[in-house]
Amino acid sequence: MKSKEIRSQFLEFFKSKQHAIVPSAPMVVKNDPTLMFINSGMAPFKEYFLGNGKPKSNRIADTQKCLRVSGKHNDLEEVGMDTYHHTMFEMLGNWSFGDYFKKEAIEWAWELLTEVYKIDKDILYVTIFEGDESEGLARDTEAYNLWKQFVPEDRILNGNKKDNFWEMGDQGPCGPCSEIHVDIRSEEEKAKVAGKDLVNQDHPQVVEVWNLVFMQFNRKANGSLEKLAEQHVDTGMGFERLCTVLQNKQSNYDTDVFMPLIREIETITNSKYGEDEKKDIATRVIADHVRAVAFSIADGQLPSNTGAGYVIRRILRRAIRYGFTFLEKKEPFIYKLVETLSDQMGDAFPELIKEKNLITNVIREEEQSFLRTLDQGLLLLENVIETADSKEISGRKAFELYDTFGFPIDLTALILRERGYSLDEKEFDAELQKQKDRSRAATKVKTGDWIVLEEDDVEEFVGYDTLETQVRITRYRKVENKKDGEMYQFVFNLTPFYPEGGGQSGDKGYLKAADGGLTYIIDTKKENNLIIHFAKTLPRNLEGTFNAVVDGLYRSRTEANHTATHLLHQALRSVLGTHVTQKGSMVHSRNLRFDFSHFSKVTSEELKQIEDFVNARIREGITLEERRNIPYQQAIDEGAIALFGEKYGDAVRAIKFGNSMELCGGTHVQNTKDIWHFIITSEGAVASGIRRIEALTGDFAKQYFIDRSESFASIQNALNNAQDPLKAVESLQEENQNLQKQVKELLKDKAKNLKGDLKSEIEQINGVNFLAKKIDLDAAGLKDLAFEMGGETENLFLVFGSEQDGKALLACYISKELAAEKNLDAGKIVRELGKFIQGGGGGQPFFATAGGKNPAGIDEALEKAKEFLK
Repeated sequence: MKSKEIRSQFLEFFKSKQHAIVPSAPMVVKNDPTLMFINSGMAPFKEYFLGNGKPKSNRIADTQKCLRVSGKHNDLEEVGMDTYHHTMFEMLGNWSFGDYFKKEAIEWAWELLTEVYKIDKDILYVTIFEGDESEGLARDTEAYNLWKQFVPEDRILNGNKKDNFWEMGDQGPCGPCSEIHVDIRSEEEKAKVAGKDLVNQDHPQVVEVWNLVFMQFNRKANGSLEKLAEQHVDTGMGFERLCTVLQNKQSNYDTDVFMPLIREIETITNSKYGEDEKKDIATRVIADHVRAVAFSIADGQLPSNTGAGYVIRRILRRAIRYGFTFLEKKEPFIYKLVETLSDQMGDAFPELIKEKNLITNVIREEEQSFLRTLDQGLLLLENVIETADSKEISGRKAFELYDTFGFPIDLTALILRERGYSLDEKEFDAELQKQKDRSRAATKVKTGDWIVLEEDDVEEFVGYDTLETQVRITRYRKVENKKDGEMYQFVFNLTPFYPEGGGQSGDKGYLKAADGGLTYIIDTKKENNLIIHFAKTLPRNLEGTFNAVVDGLYRSRTEANHTATHLLHQALRSVLGTHVTQKGSMVHSRNLRFDFSHFSKVTSEELKQIEDFVNARIREGITLEERRNIPYQQAIDEGAIALFGEKYGDAVRAIKFGNSMELCGGTHVQNTKDIWHFIITSEGAVASGIRRIEALTGDFAKQYFIDRSESFASIQNALNNAQDPLKAVESLQEENQNLQKQVKELLKDKAKNLKGDLKSEIEQINGVNFLAKKIDLDAAGLKDLAFEMGGETENLFLVFGSEQDGKALLACYISKELAAEKNLDAGKIVRELGKFIQGGGGGQPFFATAGGKNPAGIDEALEKAKEFLK
């Protein structure tokens, strides 16, 4: 059975059980501070389990793209080493929100596996929760009795809290689970060891294939459990593992989910999968990682140096490194796999086809960049080896290569072993742990339980229509982190505060109590469908009624920038072409940032046209046309643009300014004249095929003009109020160039005059003409003088020192014949001498330079130079 059929049969089965089939949510999570990536099938439905929203159906099924590479669920280092862990994977799942429970979940799971997929019942084992006395939790006898209808009792195994009690996190919904395991070993192996003895023992052919979670409890901040008002079912079945079983394979990588990629890797790298374990691991790593990276880019997350982007970059670099080391690929090649991947999975996930060019370009550029980093790292590692004073290399230096330059530690260790060196791994691990501890401490958030003041089903957002309204606090909690210290989070019965989302920053403002007391709201975010308001203090009377007031100036400035992004998007598509699509934005009160797809630098003329286009729409005074709660497809049919990587519901909000129409949940000006003016301040590349424009509007555009005007007045004053300032500057530039030429000529003359004097100071040491001297020349002058003297004096070894602008310079010249005969290397010599000037350098064996910040060390460096001839 092909993987496409396996996927469709799962969805069709649950459709027949009255489940609504929903599309996969984007794998990259936006507007949720608790999660970077979807790491389980239930993650997109958290709000329903928490009771903060109502699903479109109480029964849902889907296949969800998941990524497990950070936090609690981190499989990255296992990927490739075994045959069943993955970074990106599909989770087939069915959910019940307060509808059916254990009976139906168990019966349908068994029916699907044994009657639809026709898996041999004799290779299936199930586990149930054995209970936990410390938690006051009894054995799940209900699940046990239900399984007895289908499975012999000796195949129903007890599982401990680690394996059979599922939790969303440190807090939140949780409950016992029942896992279904499959034993796909050969008959001979089964005869030797019973399958039940290998369940949950990390055996590659005895693996969990489906987990049925029965959410019955809520975990509180103090660790205690309370019963949920409604019971839910959350199941997750690993698609790749299911394919292994149904296609009668021994490995996920042997299925048609991965084999097309593996065959393409074989072709590109001229290797053969299945003949060499190290190459096989590398091939599995690449086949797995290209999927994770491609889906992430398709969902709007580009590789970067922070947050989710850093995770994606790390995954891709791991794949590049394995290709570099074990498949001997020293040039980009992973990007070539995107074509195969989109052909293979594009039907189920059309975003792969739509964003194929972007994915290809981004991966290729990242490969080129990291391969340059590897080259640089190899040079730096060479320097570490050369300057080592023992055969064990410092773990601290290896960590610096890893942390600063991104050079993989396993590659460092490999190269050291090949060169006869070892690595102080304990020291490296200690440095890495220190970094992790610093990072963990910086990001750790201590979150208290919600204290519920009144029950409220829906927190209504009224901020589109008003900036001020009467509210009540329905719940609050205390949070604490290293950066912000102690803070409080509030949820109201309704709110005018816009929560951060869609690139727009959250509102600020205050709560005013009946007694006049003020509580300042410093930020607003959305979490699990709750609009959360942040404050440093608690109101005196939490149960009173408050006047919630949004900072109108902050909001209006933000709205001007947000509306400008819509007009900018329209301008880009008009000036550059309709291939332009938005790839991200950030809208604050101060400025805006807009990322978009485009294949080349935007010219000055094009930028002028874009600016003019937006300002023309501003001058037209176009009134906002807002349509709320219209069907998604209707909005698209009417010409609305859906933004990149966003998750939309069945009903959407459309924002229209003239011919610009987009789906957007943000706030906007009522008329484009409210923007006042639009100024582009920068344009540049973010990644291959992605450009970024930064711009100002309103008060900050006004301030920009004022600052420019003041700067121009200062320049005019410095030019003695010249009638034509531009002409005066050009004249100064020309004069400066002429003076620089004169200085260069004077320095050359000075060097010629020095040369005669310096020749007389050359001394003979062991048959070598030696000179070490401090002279007053810049780096170029030192080099010219050294080569001139070298051309006139045989067997010359000279070292010059100089102080320029408070910095130290060293230059070392060695005649080529002398360098070869005496095994001297100018590069190594200046690196050693550079220590005296608190600097470093390098170069070729016959000429090298060093720079440092300690000119006082020049004399000692020159004195030490003589020792290289002894």
